[in-house]
Amino acid sequence: MTPLPFQSRREPHPHPRTDSEREAVLADPGFGTHFTDHMFLTEWTPDAGWHDARVVPYGPLSMDPATAVLHYAQEIFEGLKAYSHADGSVWLFRPEENAARMRRSAWRLALPELPEEWFLGSIRDLVEADRAWVPHGGETSLYLRPFMFASEVFLGVRPSQHVTYSVIASPAGSYFPGGVKPVSIWLSTDYARAGAGGTGAAKCGGNYAASLRPQQVAIDNGCAQVAFLDDVEHRWIEELGGMNLYFVQSDGSIVTPELSGSILEGVTRDSILQIARDLGHEVEERRVSIEEWREGAADGTITEVFACGTAAVVTPVGALKWDGGQAVAGDGGAGKVTMEIRSSLVDLQYGRADDPHGWLTRVA
Repeated sequence: MTPLPFQSRREPHPHPRTDSEREAVLADPGFGTHFTDHMFLTEWTPDAGWHDARVVPYGPLSMDPATAVLHYAQEIFEGLKAYSHADGSVWLFRPEENAARMRRSAWRLALPELPEEWFLGSIRDLVEADRAWVPHGGETSLYLRPFMFASEVFLGVRPSQHVTYSVIASPAGSYFPGGVKPVSIWLSTDYARAGAGGTGAAKCGGNYAASLRPQQVAIDNGCAQVAFLDDVEHRWIEELGGMNLYFVQSDGSIVTPELSGSILEGVTRDSILQIARDLGHEVEERRVSIEEWREGAADGTITEVFACGTAAVVTPVGALKWDGGQAVAGDGGAGKVTMEIRSSLVDLQYGRADDPHGWLTRVA
């Protein structure tokens, strides 16, 4: 079925938060705890395709106990941010890449693929409706969460014949309000995040659910995140629970684990590879073993380690820990290359630097 051109309707919230209520939230938004006045909704069926696109008041979704997603976890999501620039305009960072990844995730989870026009339109219309919720100053932003799930009321293992797509928005404060600080990582040797032929390359909730038990192990050992190895040899570094990894070499080159089918292809990951090249670094995507990490940190071959994701952008890794030891690259602090790359990316997102690759899209 040829998708219809995107067009949505808007149902204004009858009782939106007052200016003072909104400003109180924006003064200390945290992350993922407060939500704007509206949300976007649309549905899909085999006969009608995507239809009834609308921005409506934010509120609970009514679900029958037999709704398919509750039993078979057929769902996917995305994460991106809207940034306020100095002139008051609002911009997205590479949203077409999020749209493309959502289509790939949908294909893997046997969900209908949302056209890019609909993905971008849903984001634009929600941001326009709740523009007053976009924070200003520092590294604040409006976090956007598009998600899609099987909403058919049916108990049976097959692709859902009714699917709901929604976007919600949450004002987000600076991830590092007191300055960027390195985190410690726990090496998981008992669990794998994903395996060959699985859903590791899709952004679906099941992958994150599978990471929660090893994440708890990491926390119990005083670490903020967990690093996963491949599921076959238990030797090759994949990624953290929700972030990609990079290793800065003593010659200034940067290495990151190659995409293997079980590693999520992050938008921030790809952007950092290009920014690193722009800054004159040689960049290599290849397999990285846990032995290389340990030995490189010990002999100085690896001078910095950092991770990236939408929420934190770039996070220095201070130490890799495991039962009986640890590996610390450099002095364990936020390295020069790490911070140079982070600054370059953040300055671009907030409009403080040129956008040579045309990554920014204005939405308000």
